[in-house]
Amino acid sequence: MADTGACLVIGAGDDTGAAVGRAFAREGLAACLVRRERHADQLEMLAQSIRDEGLEALAMPADGRDEEAVIALVDRIEREVGPLEVAVFNVGANVSFPITEMTAQVYKKVWEMACFAGFLMGREAARRMVPRGRGTIIFTGATASTRGRPGMAAFAGAKHGLRALSQSMARELGPKNIHVAHTIIDGAIDSNFIRQNVPGVDDLRAQDAILNPDHIAANYVMLHRQPRDAWTHELDLRPWKENW
Repeated sequence: MADTGACLVIGAGDDTGAAVGRAFAREGLAACLVRRERHADQLEMLAQSIRDEGLEALAMPADGRDEEAVIALVDRIEREVGPLEVAVFNVGANVSFPITEMTAQVYKKVWEMACFAGFLMGREAARRMVPRGRGTIIFTGATASTRGRPGMAAFAGAKHGLRALSQSMARELGPKNIHVAHTIIDGAIDSNFIRQNVPGVDDLRAQDAILNPDHIAANYVMLHRQPRDAWTHELDLRPWKENW
């Protein structure tokens, strides 16, 4: 497998992250799927489902907040899988607390998960991509990347930071032929969590009023395919019915 290009997905959960990994595997890249160790069984099931299509996928449990773990992860991909062509940061960490009830521990943990881990992935991906003069780095953002709202101080703060990271990297790495893009996923995603907690999901799906993870993934592939004379650096994805 050492000659196969690789796509790293940190935050390869059951829905959007899974769809992104599968989509890039269908593009001919080996999907290197990352979640924390406690999700190792689900991660391996996802990797196996991709391999069942005749595609390449590896479950690679790791903590994206751990600098040494991220360095070792990217080193392993380069050594055992192939050159890292695409890196996708897809960690959510969406929590809501009134500011007077939010602990310092919660705020710090959300920042570590949704912003600091993105920096670690982005830096390590760039260190491998820049010498080759090619690559795509995508950061998944949210409505909270552009505005705060009550109860969302931790999540919005982290997502604003991730957006600023992406903008800075895009300006720095674009001249080196590295495409860095930030997506704003503005709306509910047709996910296990939403299906279990939001009534009327079938109606929303029938109206195209909820984001389909496969359609999000298709846009990520589109970003990777873009010619550099027409790169997108920020992409809003929202259902037609979403207020914005």
